This record gives sequence, structure tokens and C-alpha cells, in this order.
Amino acid sequence: MSSDKGGGVTVSGLTVRHRRTLALDAVDLDFAPGVHGLLGPNGAGKTSLIRVLATVAAPTAGRVSLLGGDISNHRERTEARRRLGYLPQEFGYYPGFTVREFVAYVAWLKEMPAASVPGAVERVVERVGLADRIDAKVKSLSGGMIRRVGIAQALVNDPALLLLDEPTAGLDPEQRFEFRALLRDVGTASTVIVSTHLVEDVATACTEVTLLDAGRVAYRGTPGELSALGDERRPGQEADPLGDNPIERGYTTVLRSHRQLLPEARR
Repeated sequence: MSSDKGGGVTVSGLTVRHRRTLALDAVDLDFAPGVHGLLGPNGAGKTSLIRVLATVAAPTAGRVSLLGGDISNHRERTEARRRLGYLPQEFGYYPGFTVREFVAYVAWLKEMPAASVPGAVERVVERVGLADRIDAKVKSLSGGMIRRVGIAQALVNDPALLLLDEPTAGLDPEQRFEFRALLRDVGTASTVIVSTHLVEDVATACTEVTLLDAGRVAYRGTPGELSALGDERRPGQEADPLGDNPIERGYTTVLRSHRQLLPEARR
């Protein structure tokens, strides 16, 4: 298990149960600095994993180490929260705040030094392309702009661990291209975990892919390795029911193979 205080995640035997539903089933994973894509169908356990790593949900069983600390320990969990950034699927905000005020409020929640907050807010808002709207009310922004405010608040404390759940929802193609470049930049020094349904985001931004299915790890590897699993095309075939490109076909191939190994009750 890593003891690197700079960034890293290890989960051992991680189990999450929601009433009668087993969302994660004794999962073992580790994430080093870099950009990691988390793929899987609805109900695969992606959001459950992200929420546990963000310390907003407790595991039913298993051990979680974030940035060298065991989050079952209150002091180490509090320290991890100061050093992580999190954007959930449903991003809550105060509509009456300006962009500047809201991102500064999150910086305050992260207990950033007061003197560093104004500069940090301006830098991160510029990074997400909203410098010209920094004093606009959040409620006046478009859906895509609000999503970028969400990305800004997740980045304001220069996190060692960045957790993003469907971050490109509402972004147009140009904004998604810029976002992928931002991810690659952040991932040079931090551990970035991105849960998404968009395999093209994973193909272009991520160094590693984890595919979850029915609460278990179905695949772990690079985007290139996943693409290679879908690279085979039959001669003369114009369309492929498994997907429009190699990584989509690889994704579907892995899921179908994994489901053959699942107990009947979990398919």
C-alpha cells in the first residue's frame, strides 16, 4: 500500500451496499498520479466509488487509503478532504453568489490560507475559461458555464486528488476538447479519477482505464489496450454492432465477456 503523501489511492476489499443492492463487491484498486478513466454502464458502481473516495459516503466494508491516510481515522479523513477536489454529478451551488464568491467560498471550506484565496480563485476561473464572467451571478450562467464553475471549485485548492463524476455533461465539443487538455495538465502532478459514459474522453485524456460492471472490476489497462480488444473488423464489414470505433468495441467486448463470468443473479 502506498504511503506517498503527494497523491495516491488504494482501496482493499471495498464493499458498498445500498439497502438490498450491492453497489461495489469487494473491489481492490489503486490509483497513482495521472489521469484515470472510470467507465461502466449505469449501476456499475462508478458513482458509489467516487463518493467513497470523496469521503461523502462511508463504505460498508473494506479499507480506503487516500493520499497516504486511512479515511477510517477522523483526523486523516479531515486532512484528505483539504487536499482533494470533487465534482459530483449533481452539482449544488448558491445561485445568488457570483462565480468569484462561490469559488472563494469553496476555498474557505477547504481551509485555504485567506491571503492565497483571491489569486487562486482568479487563476482557476481563468483556467476553465470564465475569466470574463467571474463577477456574474451563477444563476445567470448557461448550463455549460455552471458545469465549468463546478470544475473550477474542484480545482481551487490545487488538489492532490481530483474526483470528477460525469464532468463533461453540458459542455459543447470545443469545451470538452479544452477540458481534456486541462485534465492532462492536472494529471502531471495529481491523481485524477474521471467517471464518465463518454469513451472518447477516456481515449484522449486518460493514461489508464478501469471498467466497472455489476460492482466488480471488469477491466484494467490503458486506452490503447482497450482499443486493441475492439480493433478486429471482419472483411467487408461496414458497421459493427459493438460500436463505432475500436475503444467502443473494446468496451462492449469486455462487458459481454465479463457478464458471462457473473453469477446468474448478477447479470
